[in-house]
Amino acid sequence: MSIFGKSIFENKATDSVPGPAADSVAAEPAYRKSDAEWRQELTPEEYHVLRQAGTERPFTGEYVDTHTEGVYQCRACGTELFRSNEKFDSHCGWPSFWAPLAEGTVRYIHDRTLGMKRVEVRCAHCDSHLGHVFEGEGYGTPTDQRFCINSVSLKLVPRGAAGDESTKS
Repeated sequence: MSIFGKSIFENKATDSVPGPAADSVAAEPAYRKSDAEWRQELTPEEYHVLRQAGTERPFTGEYVDTHTEGVYQCRACGTELFRSNEKFDSHCGWPSFWAPLAEGTVRYIHDRTLGMKRVEVRCAHCDSHLGHVFEGEGYGTPTDQRFCINSVSLKLVPRGAAGDESTKS
């Protein structure tokens, strides 16, 4: 199974993963701020990862080994992105999820930097870089996918925390 019904790595799902020609017509994020505003609100590390598509060092992020129940939000805009139910131990050095919280919460972009073919994951609301998604690695998850997400891109809201309506069931 893949995110789009076809392999996300074969450039066939150009409607969901825009290729270079389609980047200019991709949906604009709803949450917009100037570069100066982002720099003022985010720490230098958050800015580097979220706004410049950087990567935190492996095994250093605060959520790598976290098993707290709750919802992971975008650190930049607060949009709910992942649930702890979909988090799993991949031992790759970054928090791993087998699916986003809901369709449309993240967007996917072909990433061919460093000579690799990868799929970048961004917050659909504010366009912040979150990490990458990989599939077919044999983790045995329901989707056979690993959303490899930077801890610094996320904020965990523990289950039952004040104002945490989405995690109550």
